Amino acid sequence: MTDELLIVRCQLGEHDALTELVRCWHEPVRTYVRGMLGVQRADDVTQEVWLAVIRGLPRLREPGRFAPWLFTIARRAVTDRLRQEYGVAEAGAHQEPVIEDAADVMVERAVLIAALSRLPVREREVLVLFYLEDLSLEDCAEICAVPAGTVKSRLNRARRLLRDHLTEKGSKR
Repeated sequence: MTDELLIVRCQLGEHDALTELVRCWHEPVRTYVRGMLGVQRADDVTQEVWLAVIRGLPRLREPGRFAPWLFTIARRAVTDRLRQEYGVAEAGAHQEPVIEDAADVMVERAVLIAALSRLPVREREVLVLFYLEDLSLEDCAEICAVPAGTVKSRLNRARRLLRDHLTEKGSKR
């Protein structure tokens, strides 16, 4: 079943369709939020995203554009959380590290996550959307509210910064 059909069924009030929609899209949303905020904060923000989706779903005019709409909501939730935490940090409170991965299963994964967390937020965001969520350049541009060329330049910069950091880590071992 296509997302578009699921959306229309959700808008008609079918609870099974909403359950299926959440089942299909929960993990991609959680992966995006986790990539932006870290493991510790991902669950709360992911729940906030789904509440906003459920509230806004009846007003979604283009069911075929669900993925960019969904990730735009997720982006706003992440941005709101970062702003909130920035305000707390400015007030003198201790801020959590951006990425904490308690599962020390693979060293390379931990190094990659640490390198990803060191990227500036804008570059990290397009990297997560494009590579981890497998969204198109156009969808990334729509979600980030920037031209596709800006997404391309942010991806280029993110790849370069990530490569530099990983190379630096490799030389320290």
